[in-house]
Amino acid sequence: MGSCIICGVDVDGGGRICDPHQEDVVFDFRGNSPDQLVSDRFYRGVVDGYAEFGVFVDLSPGVTGLLHRSELDRRLDSLDWEPGDEVFVQVKGVRDNGNIDLAWSIRQADREFRGVLVQDGDTEYLPDEDAEDEETDDGDAADETESDEAAEEEAADEGEVAEDEESEATAETVEDDESEADETEAVDAAKGFEADEPEPDAVDAESETDDDAGTDEPDELDDDRERVEIGGLSEAVGDAVRIDGEVVGVRQTGGPTVFEVRDETGVVDVAAFVEPGVRAYPNVEVGDAVRIDGEVESHRGDVQVESEALVLLESEEAEAVRRRLAEALTDEARPEGLQPLAGDETVAQLADGLLDAAEAVRRAVLESRPIVVRHPATADGYVAGAAVERAVLPLIRDEHAKSDAEYHYFTRRPLDDPVYGMDAATNDATRMLQDRDRHDEKLPLFLLVGTGSTVESADGIDLLSVYGVDAVVVDAEVADPETREAVDTLVSPEIESIEGDLSTGALVASLASAINDEVRADLRHLPAVSYWAETPDRYVDLARDAGYDVERVAELREAVALEAYYQSYQDKRELVADLLFEDGGNLAAHVSEQFREKLETEVETATANVVTEAVDGVEFDVLDTDGYTHRYDFPPTPLLLDDLHRRRANGEAHATVGIGTDELYVRTSEAVSVRDVAERAAELAPGADVTTAGLREGKIEFLSGERDAVEDAVVAAVAEEF
Repeated sequence: MGSCIICGVDVDGGGRICDPHQEDVVFDFRGNSPDQLVSDRFYRGVVDGYAEFGVFVDLSPGVTGLLHRSELDRRLDSLDWEPGDEVFVQVKGVRDNGNIDLAWSIRQADREFRGVLVQDGDTEYLPDEDAEDEETDDGDAADETESDEAAEEEAADEGEVAEDEESEATAETVEDDESEADETEAVDAAKGFEADEPEPDAVDAESETDDDAGTDEPDELDDDRERVEIGGLSEAVGDAVRIDGEVVGVRQTGGPTVFEVRDETGVVDVAAFVEPGVRAYPNVEVGDAVRIDGEVESHRGDVQVESEALVLLESEEAEAVRRRLAEALTDEARPEGLQPLAGDETVAQLADGLLDAAEAVRRAVLESRPIVVRHPATADGYVAGAAVERAVLPLIRDEHAKSDAEYHYFTRRPLDDPVYGMDAATNDATRMLQDRDRHDEKLPLFLLVGTGSTVESADGIDLLSVYGVDAVVVDAEVADPETREAVDTLVSPEIESIEGDLSTGALVASLASAINDEVRADLRHLPAVSYWAETPDRYVDLARDAGYDVERVAELREAVALEAYYQSYQDKRELVADLLFEDGGNLAAHVSEQFREKLETEVETATANVVTEAVDGVEFDVLDTDGYTHRYDFPPTPLLLDDLHRRRANGEAHATVGIGTDELYVRTSEAVSVRDVAERAAELAPGADVTTAGLREGKIEFLSGERDAVEDAVVAAVAEEF
């Protein structure tokens, strides 16, 4: 039985900290299994690397946990930790699969804790006790040496020990060799290798010209090994293998350097070790063709290769690797064809563009290129983004051995504003450059759905193009021909002069089925969810066939719209997936009820404060959105005006105008060009700096000091358009 280092009470099991003081000390973990960790304790760790969703922290060699971004007290991109930095974290728990959930620690130094303990497996002791043990061992060794010397002197007196210097020197040499062997064995044990196995990339002690992982010279490969495809490594755990491929990522951990290597069948992590935190093979970069001999292991449930030798391929061998990859990309990336959901003829007319977009997405997956999806934070936008997500994530899981690859290679970022402006583009550029410089990631493919297709997004698109990133835009609504030159692929009925009653969600759901036909059945109800009114019968019937009647579809639409508003900048991946794909009805029904209550309250207030006037035969409802809406609570102004206009239009020449401090929204019963309205209003109110801020949501911006003049000018301009 031990005693607590804080209060001195007895602790069962030989521990050194009592339960009430578990959180008062920090532990140096020297175990080798996540199961040895104790929940709620604080541990010292080393930053392994960053992901979109958090930070990986090594608690000991081979034991790594995830500090999720939701556990931080600041934004992830403002964290100043670098790989290799020492940090302090709290273990929240260990899952059944061995994954470790970490929490943020406000204490980031030893002195901020009341004590420090070493946890070696299930054993706990003070750091100085460890040092004392070493000193004791040294003292015992000294005593043994003195005894040996005395025995030797006695033996010499009896004539039993040789006295020549050569024998003495030989004895010392043997002793030194044994000492070095013991030291080598200890180092091997610390790195996690068995003492009787050769250390990967080991230096041949008999030759100064042999190589290790820290040099630029090639390793020696095993001539007897034949190449194994990465896609089959899961069946070869424990085997010595050879793989040829292209390096698609490099990250430095607190222990080994990890190379992501891809061949025509998949991607695998290859771990190469020199010493903790030191870059192995510094001459190997992303894009290089390599050959690796190593042993296949299972690391935290993922397949990984422990490198024994790694060499750069050149000339014909490198070309052969790249040719195999290129051929595989060509064969796998292009879908065989497009089968529009519900047989939509409008979608069918856009087949070529949709197949180009699907090929770009599939190629990005095969090239281990991250995919960033941007969409408006609306029900239609979320349906479109979720459809792509549903299609792409299984492809990423199939391509990559790591279980968390879907978080590394796919990101969905909603937009508060349907326009892809400079704020969003700057955020994206900053993140992608950080990921490139910190983690050697490739620049991503940007897929913009329901945004990016009008000239209002030109500045944001141009910023991405400066870095040469690929951009694909898919939009069922208004699009400008000028955008075609700015992006790699643009799909829009407007661009092709095709008439139809498409929503972006409906268009992108068919795109998603082309990306991955295996999830087609999961997508059948999504087009119906994306329409607020006048849902085409073909999509109503398709949703019903999938088990979603009209009431159920309405609940989903309303639930997604409500959740889209809150924390609109977050993807809410799991919550949205639960609503759209996994919910049996209870979650959507519950959230939908909140939607209706909040919207009804706002509509009643707005209706009571609408000012109605007739101008040139057009009836206008004008609402002061500053005075008669809750601007920072649900529903957002565009959604409120949509519902208000639907209730009051009644098929007549009707317009609804919501005007705030410096922005205005227009809803009309007939097709009206918001851009033309803004241009005419700018002529009628020349000092107001009137500009179009968003076509699809009918948004116009102006100088707040000219609000009254802008209101009159917009009403007059809309009346002229009817």
